[in-house]
Amino acid sequence: MPQLDNFELTVLVEQKVDKDFLGASGVSYLIKTDLGSLLFDVGFGPENPALAHNAKKLGFKMDQVDALAISHLHCDHMGGFKAARENKVTVPQEIGGTEGLPCFLPAEANAAGFKTEVIEGPRMLAAGVASTGPLTRSLFLMGWTEEQAIVARLKDKGLVVFTGCGHPTIEVIVQMVKRLSDEPIYAIGGSLHFPITDSRLRKPGLKVQMIWGTGKPPWKRLTDEDLTRTIGNLNAVSPKHVFLSAHDTCDYAIDRFENELNSSTTVLRAGATYQL
Repeated sequence: MPQLDNFELTVLVEQKVDKDFLGASGVSYLIKTDLGSLLFDVGFGPENPALAHNAKKLGFKMDQVDALAISHLHCDHMGGFKAARENKVTVPQEIGGTEGLPCFLPAEANAAGFKTEVIEGPRMLAAGVASTGPLTRSLFLMGWTEEQAIVARLKDKGLVVFTGCGHPTIEVIVQMVKRLSDEPIYAIGGSLHFPITDSRLRKPGLKVQMIWGTGKPPWKRLTDEDLTRTIGNLNAVSPKHVFLSAHDTCDYAIDRFENELNSSTTVLRAGATYQL
């Protein structure tokens, strides 16, 4: 991985928002470095107004990035429920054309207009940003899920790691990152998937995230003990900064992370830009 002088994250889609931006229980992050730019995930795409609305407010169009990377093929990251059913990455027409733009996927899927490439292992993507390669976990009702996290190397600081949902668990992701580099982990960001007391995404009568995507069978729930273990493991890694996504983590868990992590901890908000 090249050493980067700059790493800037602008949040296009998140659960929490800055004033006048729209929230959604999905994610889309615009990453800019001194070597280019990368869009990481597209939230619910055209099925939810958040991405198109927030992109317009921020003046963002797809022709401003060198590539799109999709963390995993779930509806809140690849463009909506229809996109997931059809296994097709979908972006709103309002954010511009995608013709020939590279789209890096963790598993086989279609993406109209993009030049798709399935990532089979750790490798560079674009803008000086690397992929961990797909990390696989069984999510029971959702089956085997392959998710890639992204990694960058900041000069005189260390590694930056961002997840989409963190389904493989942040512990497994960190293990892979440490196999790629012996530099310290400077920052960890994105989703850690801890819907302990509530779910952001709901269907009639169902708190969806508490049932699907936890890695546990549907009759078992994530517990305080699970959260305590992850907090302890993150403190052992000792990043300087943690940037938390609330799109699949409840406020109770967010509060515990903010109060118990030794790192400087920030909750990501749509519309905000963070300089690392």
